[in-house]
Amino acid sequence: MKSKAIGLGASLAATAALTVPVVAQERIPPVEIYTTTESYDPIRYEGAFIIADAWRELGLDVTVTPLEFRTLLDRFYSEQDFDATILGWSGRVDRLDPQFFLGTLDSRQAGLGANNPGGYSNPDYDALFDAQGAEFDVNARQAIVHEMQELYVPDVPVVVLFNRDEVVAYNNTTFANMNAMAGEALYSEWVPMEAEPLTDRATLRIGGPQEPDNVNPLASTSVWGWKWMRLYYDRLVRLSPDVEPVPWAASEVTPVDDVTIDVTLREGMSFHDGELLTAEDVVFTFEYYMNSDYSYFDSYLAAIDTVEQTGDLSVRFNLREPSAPFATITLSQIPILPQHLWEGIEDPGELTPDEIPTVGSGPFVFNRYDRGEFMSITTNADHFHADEIAVDAVEFVIYADAEGVFTALQTGQIDMTAWRLEPGQIPLAEENEELTVVSVPDFGYYHMTFNTRRAPFDDVAVRRALTMAMDRERMVNVLLDGRGEVGTSIIAPVNAFWHAPFIERFEFDMEAARAELEGAGYSWDADGRLQR
Repeated sequence: MKSKAIGLGASLAATAALTVPVVAQERIPPVEIYTTTESYDPIRYEGAFIIADAWRELGLDVTVTPLEFRTLLDRFYSEQDFDATILGWSGRVDRLDPQFFLGTLDSRQAGLGANNPGGYSNPDYDALFDAQGAEFDVNARQAIVHEMQELYVPDVPVVVLFNRDEVVAYNNTTFANMNAMAGEALYSEWVPMEAEPLTDRATLRIGGPQEPDNVNPLASTSVWGWKWMRLYYDRLVRLSPDVEPVPWAASEVTPVDDVTIDVTLREGMSFHDGELLTAEDVVFTFEYYMNSDYSYFDSYLAAIDTVEQTGDLSVRFNLREPSAPFATITLSQIPILPQHLWEGIEDPGELTPDEIPTVGSGPFVFNRYDRGEFMSITTNADHFHADEIAVDAVEFVIYADAEGVFTALQTGQIDMTAWRLEPGQIPLAEENEELTVVSVPDFGYYHMTFNTRRAPFDDVAVRRALTMAMDRERMVNVLLDGRGEVGTSIIAPVNAFWHAPFIERFEFDMEAARAELEGAGYSWDADGRLQR
């Protein structure tokens, strides 16, 4: 009986084991990569297909969808309706300070329209972001910035595809003193103020396939909007071509203590409609930005508690916490708005093009914008810097693609390019004696951003595997003809002091990508499709 009982128990156990339900694995749903159109940027366009091919080999169902640039920006920033998107951050001069790029991964910048559209959220990273911004000891701040890179890189919420060299050109028979600027090459705010005409024509003509997403200073999220608007809006401080802060609308910036900054304005400044610029306009501007839904400058404005007028031409900034980059970075980026034109506008983000006030106080005056075709500004003869400006106007001609821009440069229709030359155009430009080719390293970057709120990109193992399945060396060597380098961090290697040199690097390795997925519980069905 004893042995019979044992046998019965074993039989029942076996039967129970056979009835344990088997959980069926499901295929990973199709994913979509958004990128720009081929005519707008063939590098981003071709790069998307290189990535898609490798992801398909890894078992994903992938679609590449090219979008017109403004549409892509809206989808990415304003709607955050995407799986994965290829775009780029420009290496504008203020971004040599790490504050802006670090802020693109701050979870408090993840709202609609803000600079963290992928929604990366890491409380430890956010705490370090606050700590570095409040640290005035540059070496201590460097250590925190390095730690932030070491923290976020293994999570790969964003992949820096590559840092591309800025190679541009200008016509040396029409203008001289065309000085390239770090990260911005020729299309900086200083070239129009420093260029010297060599002929009777004093209008500087710039060409590019880009145009502003809009010219609303409370809505633009594109560098192409701000590269244009900063010419006709003043700021309290400008950054020189050597990246030194230059008092501009401010005659003096005085730190009272770590959380109190006094600013004295220049006397006699006026807006382009003749109204005087006073401290009241400055206070209004900062409060208007802080109280709006416009998130583009949030990382710069976050430290401000209050702004108060202390005199007709004096303002005090009271900060919530110390801010190391405040005096040089925040004060150099916020455009001064005329209160009398903006104070009655309750929802500035909803303005139609015809409703946008385009009145600033800057060295140039807004003249015309024909969308998709042409923009122009004229020199402001009443500006305090006017005697230093030799051009009488600046025109920006918008072309359908990079080939149209290059043809216009060769035929003398424009004087300089706003955008990088394509690799095949560079040797042709170098052979032309009337053209001078300028190359500067870029501390901006092309990126693939994952929507970390959306499966499968909410799984760090998937993000890591997909990063290993990106042949970025091929992109640099083939698409860029070697004029760039594979990306490592949102702080570029050329920005050596702030770049963390020992962060994790994701080499192109399909076997490692498969192993990463297998280790996280993924497998492949009979058709080779990834499942879990």
